[in-house]
Amino acid sequence: MDLYPAIVTALWAMLPAYVPNNAAVLAGGGRPIDGGRTWGGRRVLGDGKTWRGTAAGTAAGVALALVLNAGSDAIADLLGVAPVEFPLPAAVGLALGAMCGDIAASFLKRRTGRERGAPFPGLDQLDFVVGALALAALLDFDWVVETFAPTVLAVVLVATPLLHVVTNGIAYVIGAKDEPW
Repeated sequence: MDLYPAIVTALWAMLPAYVPNNAAVLAGGGRPIDGGRTWGGRRVLGDGKTWRGTAAGTAAGVALALVLNAGSDAIADLLGVAPVEFPLPAAVGLALGAMCGDIAASFLKRRTGRERGAPFPGLDQLDFVVGALALAALLDFDWVVETFAPTVLAVVLVATPLLHVVTNGIAYVIGAKDEPW
């Protein structure tokens, strides 16, 4: 696969996983998933992981996948690539998996003594990718294997940390996040 189609396919296929955490930040608040519980003297997850944010993020990712499906032929023609279409199980897997990956990273951060918002290089940039691809593969393995060819997967693993830094920087500048990472 040539580089241009691999880049476009990677970004297109990951959009339903890229959007949920941003939507969760905007719609978050409310009751924390851990209910304020502690484990080993530290919060299990912290106030930043809420039921409302998780639901809103998942819904936003699935909704985006459905919108992309509706325009997939036009988008593909415009970009000069093969269309990416999201079966519902794959869309749910990408969106909810992204949220679960972020929640798992929060759990690991608390276990390693990091406070909410503290950086954890590597984990911060790829936690949601691992969660998204794992849950999508669990729910629609054939789609994941077909969509994420090795070149596409490599693009995801390189582009995602760069996009993460840029989008978090923007969220910080506009006041949606307390820290730029």
